Amino acid sequence: MIQVPDRSIRICADRGGTFCDVHASYPDPEDPNERKEIIVKLLSQDTANYDDAPTEGIRRVLEIVTGDKIPRGTVLDTSKIDYIRLSTTVATNALLERKGHRHALLITKGFKDLLLIGNQSRPRIFDLNIRRPDPLYSEVVEVDERVTLVGYISDPKAEENAIQWNEDGTIQRGYRGPGWDGEGDAEGPGDIVRGISGEAVRILKRPDPEVVKRDLQRLYDAGYRSLAVVLVHSYTFPEHETQIGSLAREVGFTQVSESSQLLPMIKMVPRGVSSTADAYLTPILRDYLDGFFHGFDAKLKDGQIQSPRVEFMGSDGGLLDLNNFSGLKSILSGPAGGVVGYALTSWDKERKYPIIGLDVGGTSTDVSRFDGRYEVVYETTTAGVTIQSPQLDINTVAAGGGSCLTFRNGLFLAGPESAGAQPGPACYRKGGPLAVTDANLLLGRLIPDYFPKIFGKSEKEPLDAEASRVAFEKVAKEINESHEMNLDLDEIVYGFIKVANETMCRPIRALTEARGYSTGKHVLASFGGAGGQHACEIASLLGIKTILIHRYSSILSAYGLALADRAYELQEPSSTFYSAQTRRSLVARLNKLTNDVKAELKRQGFEGDRVSVERMLNMRFEGTDTALMVLPHKDDGDGTEDFEAAFRRVYKAEFGFLLDTKGIIVDDVKVRGIGKTFDNLGESVYSEIGRLEKKPVAHGRADSTYSVYFDKVGRVGDTPVFLLDNLAVGDEVTGPAMIIDNTQTIVVVPGARAVLTSKHLYITLAEGK
Repeated sequence: MIQVPDRSIRICADRGGTFCDVHASYPDPEDPNERKEIIVKLLSQDTANYDDAPTEGIRRVLEIVTGDKIPRGTVLDTSKIDYIRLSTTVATNALLERKGHRHALLITKGFKDLLLIGNQSRPRIFDLNIRRPDPLYSEVVEVDERVTLVGYISDPKAEENAIQWNEDGTIQRGYRGPGWDGEGDAEGPGDIVRGISGEAVRILKRPDPEVVKRDLQRLYDAGYRSLAVVLVHSYTFPEHETQIGSLAREVGFTQVSESSQLLPMIKMVPRGVSSTADAYLTPILRDYLDGFFHGFDAKLKDGQIQSPRVEFMGSDGGLLDLNNFSGLKSILSGPAGGVVGYALTSWDKERKYPIIGLDVGGTSTDVSRFDGRYEVVYETTTAGVTIQSPQLDINTVAAGGGSCLTFRNGLFLAGPESAGAQPGPACYRKGGPLAVTDANLLLGRLIPDYFPKIFGKSEKEPLDAEASRVAFEKVAKEINESHEMNLDLDEIVYGFIKVANETMCRPIRALTEARGYSTGKHVLASFGGAGGQHACEIASLLGIKTILIHRYSSILSAYGLALADRAYELQEPSSTFYSAQTRRSLVARLNKLTNDVKAELKRQGFEGDRVSVERMLNMRFEGTDTALMVLPHKDDGDGTEDFEAAFRRVYKAEFGFLLDTKGIIVDDVKVRGIGKTFDNLGESVYSEIGRLEKKPVAHGRADSTYSVYFDKVGRVGDTPVFLLDNLAVGDEVTGPAMIIDNTQTIVVVPGARAVLTSKHLYITLAEGK
């Protein structure tokens, strides 16, 4: 038994669609200043052997570290754990499969069909049979309430005509613009209050608590436990939503998603859809997390400083505590960890090579770009649902190791259907369909002797190459008969790989060439369980010459959790013109939000130089509806923040022109705080490769040889197979070759050179490849 100090084991678990990856570290018993690392990889779903994959992975980690035998099903003791960081695709899958929680929508009277009508976008304009995705909510209740704004911002004399306020919020002078009734302080009767954004709000009708409570009770009696509340102008006047939310919780609703709390932004449709998504997904996420916590002792959830911390990866790449984690913030929880992992391990502040992240998983391939800071988008569409929430800009395509291979209407197809973890590809010994993994297995790019033996009923059997062969021979016969030609099996199998590779290239081109960036000037950071089998060929298709494959590339989403920072952000609506006069009040609001963000991060244990903040304004030209969230330029002269120059630069880069005659409107003010969880990662891979003395590796050092199929070359029967753990830093492997460790297989194509650095394989493709 190993003596491990209390609160010393750090565990990160990424539950993907096919595999669950766990990365853990603990103090080296021989040198407490150093940490030992453990990797555990298991199927995300294996109901015959365990209920929850992350819990099972953590159980195995505790067994390895402590040396104690811990039977499955035991409530795990957390006294030795410092933190558990978790990313999960539970909410994403629930949205994709439409298996979220039944909920009702409460909306302002007269707007019952607003979210059904949507924003009139037509993504498939030439389809003859348009199928609009069904709304997420099951029932709508209209609330008889109404507020409106006084005046309008496009009035040429808006500031002159607007209501003027005293410092205590009372009215100094009423509205004097078009439509004024000539008597009161607005266009008509009603109480007038100042909204959060500074706009004057006229209350036309307050909700009747008795009527609302009666409607809520009827919904509760009908079995509803989750609600979305979306009222007109609640972004600036949230009082009515807050009142309804309180009544709903009194009735007994366990999930109430108030749009003004989730997303205090103008535009009712995206705010409303996001709230229904949260009401739809959060209960599913909470049920999953309750089941997860059920496997551990009570200390894990009590939130005490002396207890282990549980943190979750948010869609924007920041870690969240349990109180701040919700369905809306977890849509990209899984892929975000991988983006953090490759960004922090591949970026060099001095050289500033832009990086493309290629995460080839079991179910899908996720593509992103990093050029010094995370690229964040504020509106995304997933499974037909347009959600307004900060997310990393990740493009996903349904082509991964588990993507089904089919021959249909004379075409080779890879995906979008996936074999998943249950039953998995044909070679997983569960009667599954043909998948990309089967193709790589038959081409020799996966070797059963080196692949984890976790298949079959016993969980101890290797990949079944014969099952893959039988299934492919059946497809090959169909292909040859339909084409009246005689392609051999290798050509057919590799044809499917080429289709899968091209499918993975599409989102990369969308992130680079479609936005004016040269793809060939990027570095490809490949990771994910299947990334190493495709990286060289995808880089060649894109004109990229340098590939980075991290030592932990197959579990980089889990490793990224260990490197991620704690994030907390606050946002308020603004709705004001940007000018020299308003700039002072905007900075004052940013200062207040900055103090609030720092106070919350201090509560979470981060302060001083471990905290950094980003201050942003959401800006647009008057008369347009496309706002951009902008970080300011810093004026070197006096340190002031120049938001206008930054907005003009970003707008010109995005759209190619400027509207110089238009004023600039600020829709929102936002502050994002980042609590640093680690110091630094040491020397960059580019610096290391520059000083390394490269030593060619002789074929005699190969662990074995294997027959592998390569494009334009065919079968290479004596392709050397090197074990990554047996290579030393500086060793250079020339392709064709394969490099393998316990969790990944990397194919080095003919002519390519792979140099081992302390943390990466640095692969350079030959010119013309």
